[in-house]
Amino acid sequence: MGADPFGGSEELWTRTATLLIKQGVPVAASAQGWPQLDRRISELSTVGVDLRLRPVKPSLISLAWRYVSGKAQIALDIERSFGRSSPSLVVISEGGAFPSIDVTEMCVTKRWPFATVVHSNLESWWPTGELAARYRKALPLARRCFFVCQANRILAERQLGCDLDNAEVVRNPLTIEIDSPIPWPLDPADQELRMACVGRFSPEKGHDILFDALANSNWKERNWRLTLYGKGRTRDVMERLVVRLKLQDRVSFAGHVAVDKIWRENHVLVMPSRFEGMPLTVVEAMFAGRPVVATNVGGISELVREGVTGFLAEAPVAVSFGRTLEQMWEQRDRLQGMGKLAAAVIREFMPKDPVGIFAEKLKTMMHP
Repeated sequence: MGADPFGGSEELWTRTATLLIKQGVPVAASAQGWPQLDRRISELSTVGVDLRLRPVKPSLISLAWRYVSGKAQIALDIERSFGRSSPSLVVISEGGAFPSIDVTEMCVTKRWPFATVVHSNLESWWPTGELAARYRKALPLARRCFFVCQANRILAERQLGCDLDNAEVVRNPLTIEIDSPIPWPLDPADQELRMACVGRFSPEKGHDILFDALANSNWKERNWRLTLYGKGRTRDVMERLVVRLKLQDRVSFAGHVAVDKIWRENHVLVMPSRFEGMPLTVVEAMFAGRPVVATNVGGISELVREGVTGFLAEAPVAVSFGRTLEQMWEQRDRLQGMGKLAAAVIREFMPKDPVGIFAEKLKTMMHP
């Protein structure tokens, strides 16, 4: 990821790299060299992955070479790492909408077999005509173009103006093990509705949308509490916004907390994202037996059944999300039952071993 040392988009590739090493497949990984690496990245070296870290800020020499060559820093680093050797397969895993065009075209030019993995997409950014043409030429040459949800694939094809016949959906692994739903939090003394918003503090997560919706006068006399879990670059701004909207008595910031603890204390996940892929936060909440209130972006509607396992806002704006919160509040006596259905639905939806499945797919694409 470009904005954080580790996110949902890193779960699949890091675990798959570890599994391939255990199976005797050599793996080299190029990752962003953050000043403080996430332990899940640094631990790759200890299991045998050839970990190569790219500087967050390239040197003046690197910038000069990039100017001369016309290639992005990541492409130059990968090219330099392999030298004259040829990899069996290059996997380009991106947190954003499209893989690096420079890395993709480098693989095509060098005739390296490659696959792409896209973890998110958004309606508000489209590649320019020239860039889209470059993608239309390069992406069909990939062994596979993996997407974490059908919605992201459909949007990418619309943005590029072509079908990707080599596209395939792949699932991210869970970060927790939940054999059965977590017991529903019961507090008959006050009947407080406890909502959890789980995710990093970043503009695309839409925390401001949620706060604006809850600042509506309808919510002033209701018995509810919202806890925000996670950290990120906009947390301080969000804390100020909570105070400006006079929500500080109802809204609290809890930082990073174990997933099972979150769902032992809360009844419903609220997720006002502006765009998404297939968010693990939703998957984990449903595994825990909790209903979801979310915006209908990315692959969320592939998981959440309207009025059955949760509620979907038509658009990531406060008015729309506010209406959806109203629906949830009016049907709050159904939430526990909806959570039970959510737990059953997600267990049917998710494969038992997404990492093993992905690793086997990659091995079939490798040059002997």
